[in-house]
Formats: sequence, C-alpha cells, structure tokens
Amino acid sequence: MGHSFSVFSIVSSAGLVVKLVLLILLFFSITSWAIIFLKFFSMRKAEKETETFGQTFWKSKNISEAYSNTKNLSNTPVARVFRIGYSELRRFDNITGVHPGGKISRDSSRAAVTIRRKLKNGVSEEMKRLVKTVPFLATVGNTAPFIGLFGTVWGIMDSFHGIGMSKSVSLAVVAPGISEALVATAFGLGVAIPSVIAFNYFSNKLDSLNTSLESFSADFLNLIEYEVFRSGNN
Repeated sequence: MGHSFSVFSIVSSAGLVVKLVLLILLFFSITSWAIIFLKFFSMRKAEKETETFGQTFWKSKNISEAYSNTKNLSNTPVARVFRIGYSELRRFDNITGVHPGGKISRDSSRAAVTIRRKLKNGVSEEMKRLVKTVPFLATVGNTAPFIGLFGTVWGIMDSFHGIGMSKSVSLAVVAPGISEALVATAFGLGVAIPSVIAFNYFSNKLDSLNTSLESFSADFLNLIEYEVFRSGNN
C-alpha cells in the first residue's frame, strides 16, 4: 500500500525484449503525432483556400481573370487542378482571355478530350499527394496493439520462467513480472487509439476534398465545352 505506481520504474525494470517493444511503440507514437499535426494544419489550409478559390473563381468574368485572381492560392488542390486545365487550354489556343464567343482552335473537340484527361490526371496526382503518410496511421492503428501484445506475452513467459527457476509462487514474485508485461499492451493501445481516430478523421476530410476536386473538374469542363468551344464554333 505504501508503494506508488510508477510507469517509469516498471519500464526500467522490464526485460530486454519488452524494452525493445516499447521503443518501437515510442517511435510509432512520435511519428504518428508528427503526421497528425502536420496533416491537420495542411488540410485546414487546403479547406480554407478551397473555399476562397470557389468564391473567387465563380465571381471572375472569364477564365483568364480567374487564373490571375487565384495565382496566390498555393495550398488548395482545386487551384492546382484548375491551373493544369488552364495551361492545357492555353496550349491549344494562345489567347489572353477565354470567354464565350472567343476564337477557339478548329479541333476544339480534341482539345476538350485532352483537357479532360489532364484534369483527371491532375485530380489523381493531388489525391496521391494528399493521401501521402495517412496510410501510416492506419498501419500503426492496426499493428501497435499486436506489437504491445507480443511484448506482454513475452514478458509473461519470462515471468513464469523466473517463477519456475525460483520455485516460488507467491504474489510478491508473480505480480511485478505480470505488471511489467502488461505495460506493453497499455502502450500499444495508447499508440493505436489516437492513430485510428486521426485516420478516420483524415479519411473523411480527404473524401470531402476529392468530391470538391471531381465537382470542380466537371464544372470546369462544362464551362469550357458549353460556353467556350460551342460559342467559338458557332
């Protein structure tokens, strides 16, 4: 009753294998929290700038003006996809401002197909960039409890081996070894739970950004095909 519970003392007295397991879990924990903080702030910026981009884009008079007004938005994937489509559009027709009724190259249908492909590739590349490092959180969430459990099982095996060698089965002999072993499972769960929560949170955010990218790509193509190409060919 007089002894206070100290995780540090339990860890320091643990066996070599349990300490190695705890070291691995510590690495997972530090890396996971670093990813969580960095990804949280980057997605927060992306969401805010995506909203700003949408408002600025649809308030612009034409595509060229929208391009000029959104040049400084570097954290939103939607703006980067737009710049890909705009650059491809300018490649087909080198004009200063694209608007309904403007002159468009004669093979505008081929241009539309190419722009659609470029936008699709742009969306894929942006999603790859956004998803990067997030699967690591899922890996940690799935494996950390089992790594901790391995440390616990090994610690219990070591404890029972010590009990057999000492030929004593008193609680004072059994309890310290069991508590040392169970620390590994506690650490594993402590690492896994935040990682799983963060993974689910970021997955929802990524789905939302992917929807925004797909929606904008479709709207941008409609704007080009119905307002630019058709007017240019009339």
